Order: sequence, then structure tokens, then C-alpha cells
Amino acid sequence: MKQFSLNLFSFNVMLPFKIHSPETELCLPAWEKKHIKVTLKRDDLIHPFISGNKWRKLKYNLEEALQLQKNHLVTFGGAWSNHLLATACAGTTFKFKTTAFVRGEEGVNNPVLAMCRLFGMQLIYVDRESYRDKENLYNSYFGQDPTTFYIHEGGYGMLGAKGCSELVDELQHEYQHIFTACGTGTTLAGIANAIEKRDLFTRVHGIPVLKNGGFIQEEVDQLYPDITPPILHLDYHFGGYAKSNTDLLAFVQHFIAATGIMIEPTYTGKLLYAVDDLIKRDYFTPADQVLVIHTGGLTGLLGMYERFNFIDLHQ
Repeated sequence: MKQFSLNLFSFNVMLPFKIHSPETELCLPAWEKKHIKVTLKRDDLIHPFISGNKWRKLKYNLEEALQLQKNHLVTFGGAWSNHLLATACAGTTFKFKTTAFVRGEEGVNNPVLAMCRLFGMQLIYVDRESYRDKENLYNSYFGQDPTTFYIHEGGYGMLGAKGCSELVDELQHEYQHIFTACGTGTTLAGIANAIEKRDLFTRVHGIPVLKNGGFIQEEVDQLYPDITPPILHLDYHFGGYAKSNTDLLAFVQHFIAATGIMIEPTYTGKLLYAVDDLIKRDYFTPADQVLVIHTGGLTGLLGMYERFNFIDLHQ
């Protein structure tokens, strides 16, 4: 794999992209009864497609690519990857060519991949075995191409974590707890590092959405080995990535109907289910203020809507 500069303080290229991510208090009766104040950081409102932590993880990768005069972004993801869609949209927005290695058989298509193509992204399908060696894939196709810039699957890495850390600077209030869903650990690492650097008394929590999610701590350690480890809650994966059950799907439906805020079962649904369960189990101290990060990725609903057994909430 090419070695790219990681001087995180040398950027003189600024992307013309203003974000909107308010802090919205959630008022659910069960939470109010326990005297726990829950606020949602609405990163889902940043952009329809470059949404949530996807923008934060891409921001400094894009600036580094511009700094190095690269014009072709190459990345990796599954067939329903929000990261691929965000990269495709960011590419055309900021005038990059984009290519993605997609984990799956040739000819796989769905609304997310169709939108990637609409944004001009080239898709290269690879089988699961080949996909495991991403460095080899990249070198096989682009090792001799000096115009390309490698972005890790899901935006993982120091550049992605740096973008995620900026979320803490935006906060209007202090919180006793901050919760985020975890896929690669990048968002969790960035937030945890920012909290530590600012010497705040905030406990940072991760909800891994994959089975056996303890590996997330290793990913955080790779990025920031000297910070206080965040707290991982490993029992809310519902069987693994993109897995669900009737309890989770019912919770998602009830939450959307009660708040008017769209979430999905793969990431933010599991995250909020975990927070709800912890509140009911008296995990928090009364009067605690809890911040939950809405990391976007709502297009994931497109591949899961048939799983819902819609309930008549007016009965």
C-alpha cells in the first residue's frame, strides 16, 4: 500500500462544506420517569448522503488527497455500505474520481449501489476471500497509479478519528456520558481522545454492532494507545452485523413514531436500544445527562424494511 503523509497539522486546503448537527433533547416517558436526560447529537442532518460520522471520517482524508494532488479516491465496503455512498457523493461534490471494491459477487445490485453509480463511482466486485486482503487488491489494480488515494473501509484511521474528534468541540453542554455505535471504532476513538485531551469528566461508551465486538478496543488502541479505554457494551449486537430481531425492530418503530426522528436497525437502532435498556436497568445515576450520537446511515433502511412487522401504534 502507498504510504501517505499523516501530518495532521499541515493542511492548507479547506473544503467548502458547512455542517448542521444540533443537540436535540429526547423526551420519552420511561426515561423521564428515571430522571435521565438524553440528548441526541443529530449528525444525521449533516447531509443526505455524506451523512453523520461518514462526513467526519472523510473530511481529513479528502483534504489530505487534495494536499497530495490526488484526484482518484479508492475505498472498500459491502453491498449496503453507507461509507461507499458517502465517498461516491463526496467524490463528485469535490471533483474526485471514485472507485470502490465491493464485497460480493458480480452483478449484485441494490438502491445504495445504484446511487453510488449515479454519483459516478466505479464498482469492482470481489469475492469474500479476495476482499480480506485489501492491500493486495489495491496494489493489483492501482499500485502503479500515482493519482489514487487509499481510504480504508469505513473511513478507519487517524484521519477519520481526527474528524470525529471535532464533534466534542461542537457540544453546547457538558455530559456525564457519551454513547456511539461502533463498526470500526474510529468514531469512538476520536471522541474518547478528544474527551481525554480536554480533561473532561465524561465517560465514553461504545455499542459494537458486530458479534464479538471486543476487538473494537484493539482498533481504538491502534489509533490512540495511551488514552483511557472507553466502555464497551457487548450485548447489543442482536446476532451480528445487520442482524436484528422482533424486539429491536419494534423498538425502532416505536422510537421513530414517538420522536419523529428516523433511525435504522443496523447502527443507531442498536445504540438507542442499548441506552434504553441501560436506563431501565438503572445503569445511570438520576440526573445524569447522556449524549447519544446519531451517526446517520439511514439508507441502510432500504435493505431492511421488509423485516418490519408494522404495528398499529394507535391501538
